[in-house]
Amino acid sequence: MSKRDYYEVLGVQKGASADEIKKGFRQKAKELHPDRNADNPNAEAQFKEANEAYDVLKDPEKKAAYDRYGHAAFEGGMGGGGRPGGGFGGGHGDFGSSFSDVFDDLFGDMMGGGRRGGGGQRATRGSDLRYNLRISLEDAFSGLQKTINVPTAVGCDECNGTGAESGAEPTTCPTCSGMGKVRAQQGFFTVERTCPTCSGMGQMIKNPCKKCGGAGRVEKEKSLSVNIPAGVETGTRIRLGGEGEAGLRGGPAGDLYIFIEVQEHKIFEREATQLYCRVPVSMTSAALGGEIEVPTIDGGRSRVKVPAGSQSGKQMRLRGKGMPALRGGATGDMFIELAVETPVNLTSRQKELLQEFEELAADNNPHSSKFFSSVKSFWDSMKS
Repeated sequence: MSKRDYYEVLGVQKGASADEIKKGFRQKAKELHPDRNADNPNAEAQFKEANEAYDVLKDPEKKAAYDRYGHAAFEGGMGGGGRPGGGFGGGHGDFGSSFSDVFDDLFGDMMGGGRRGGGGQRATRGSDLRYNLRISLEDAFSGLQKTINVPTAVGCDECNGTGAESGAEPTTCPTCSGMGKVRAQQGFFTVERTCPTCSGMGQMIKNPCKKCGGAGRVEKEKSLSVNIPAGVETGTRIRLGGEGEAGLRGGPAGDLYIFIEVQEHKIFEREATQLYCRVPVSMTSAALGGEIEVPTIDGGRSRVKVPAGSQSGKQMRLRGKGMPALRGGATGDMFIELAVETPVNLTSRQKELLQEFEELAADNNPHSSKFFSSVKSFWDSMKS
């Protein structure tokens, strides 16, 4: 069976640059990794093919010979700038020589981060923390300064966060030589794992601090003053940089994220910067018109004129009486929605007056007249 073109194997165009060739091999190496191809019995053979192609194309001399003579350049009969005696000989099937070029990039992607040399993992960044804060709608309107208590890990003051007793310096891990990871050969593949001796730290502490046990941090409740800006909504996130969990062995602290929840209000309903207030009015006030007094979110009062003949659901706008925008801009409006209230617990005299009014109100209910006229037409059409 004839060999496939090396450029085709790596998925790159002929004449591709060294970076493009390396990128193509890196992609193929990830695609054909055994962890991702448990059900593909051909993965190993395909990887060997990609490794062979890369070993040739990454070498300028081999690449030039391949571009000129193709696979025949490596069959022992072609002269050229290769090994003594013609051809370039074997070696391009050697896994280690090729894969080492992209080992760090490949395993960095698959393991959630790259390798760190020289003990770079000794100081580990602390975790980010989340704090849920409930506030009232009034507080969301005006903004506030609030003190919160956050249980977290803070730097140990006994060892200044180093984790070592009396400030002694950690020593390099003898197992991984400070790399934090070790390599193991498993058949065809070389696998990189976290060092079991130092747990990936790259360094070890012979005399750990008695207060923090060598971690460089201790559990403690921290009190923080938080500025809640006006206009926040439920789901608003406030980030406090460096106020999260302290780093391990002197590493940088994480961040604290405060998630805002605005409580429901007894009077107002909110939609972004708009406020809605449902106000009950008597039947006579709605019929005759007049003025009503309504509350505003800032604690004030506003007088609103009710037009004569108002129906339930009618809305009136109070401009600039809504919520402020979080990041500046115009303040929203407040909408008053009328709810016409039917009287209850009528006296005999009230019933008599309403009955008398009903007899005189044939032309005062246009919506009822229109509705029942449509109903009559519907019934007539069904009969025919």
